[in-house]
Amino acid sequence: MEQYLITLLVKTGLAAALASFGVRSHAVQRMLQREERTLAQKLRLVAWFVAMFLPGVGTRVLTGNYPALDMGMEGSLLAGLTGGYVCGWVTGGILAIPAMFHGETLSLPFFSIVGLAGGLLRDSASDREDIWHFSPFPDVNIYRIFQPGRDLRSALLHAYFALAVLAVEFLRQALGTAFRNPPRLFTLGRFGDRPWNLFGLYVATYFCITLPLKVWSNTRGEAKIEEQRRLLLQARLEALSSQINPHFLFNTLNSVSTLIRLDPEQARTMVTRLARIMRKRLQSPDHFTALRDEIEFMDDYLSIERVRFGDKLRVIKQIEAAAADVSVPSMLLQPLVENSIKHGISSKVEGGTITLTARLVAGRLIVEVQDDGVGISAADLAVVFSKGIGVSNVRERLEVLYGRDYRMEVDSAEGRGTRIEIDVPEIRQKRKTA
Repeated sequence: MEQYLITLLVKTGLAAALASFGVRSHAVQRMLQREERTLAQKLRLVAWFVAMFLPGVGTRVLTGNYPALDMGMEGSLLAGLTGGYVCGWVTGGILAIPAMFHGETLSLPFFSIVGLAGGLLRDSASDREDIWHFSPFPDVNIYRIFQPGRDLRSALLHAYFALAVLAVEFLRQALGTAFRNPPRLFTLGRFGDRPWNLFGLYVATYFCITLPLKVWSNTRGEAKIEEQRRLLLQARLEALSSQINPHFLFNTLNSVSTLIRLDPEQARTMVTRLARIMRKRLQSPDHFTALRDEIEFMDDYLSIERVRFGDKLRVIKQIEAAAADVSVPSMLLQPLVENSIKHGISSKVEGGTITLTARLVAGRLIVEVQDDGVGISAADLAVVFSKGIGVSNVRERLEVLYGRDYRMEVDSAEGRGTRIEIDVPEIRQKRKTA
């Protein structure tokens, strides 16, 4: 009896191990997340089940030992539950091939029918997610039936599901007993054995089905949470990007409206350059761009501002050649340069200078935007990341894109200008070829 129970324990542990090992691939995780699949996707799911369960069936048949490795029936039922009729039927047929060559002729029809039964259980659920919520612990499923505010149909489905698993094992034992001389279907138990043996057998079969479902359900849940987090960050990034474009557009149009009466020709030039800038932004919706392209965009912006300020606005660029190809967030420089002009230089009668530097240091890109404007008071500097749009927007986008792997510092004092330094990882994107 001890040897028999050990075999059942090994079988249960192996089922959990196979389930855990089988979902390490991201491709498999994506495959399990789908509820509707094409024929090709169903066949890939079949191949995955076969790769997990066929070696065990084959080893048992070839060696005549290691009965705990044979989980052909369990694999067929799981394939039907997760993939539907076609997946369950085909998986069952393939898993039965080694046993068929061994003379166990009932394996093919039995495994195929079990796979179809799994598909039937799957289709009986009003919500496909109910399959994944089935608990390996029977008391939890029973409690759900009487739980306040329960979905009775879903709770009853879980009870029906448990009975179906036990019924499949009962059918296997009945067929194995009826056709045992010679054996036409592999079984681990026989009618007439000790009651505890049969009880252990049904418990083992139950856990060999429910534990993999639980493992895969947890994996699906983690993948869905990760996908939702990615979509949330994407939406947040899109919102931040759309916040900058109207802000920049609003300020530029204000400048144009001022020039229309004073200098119509300059106003026309500004509108033309603005159109070129907006065209570039619409043609390149990516969140990252090469630093050289970002500098070109900043030059277009500065050409508009020079219409307003003339020689009072001076720009110095010190860009290392190696740094120019590093990818940076789109619209990184323009909001910072705009802040330097609006809050630092425009208030000075004699104008001022903006110095832009970029260099690589130990695999990091260091970008600085510095001006010799009026500076920021200590009180305003304390809330610089929560006040206004430009600086706070850039910082938020850096946080979304890099997590904690970035640094942004603002150093300023009244009367001596402002310096903004950004430190991000060196990332290079492949250049597009025709």
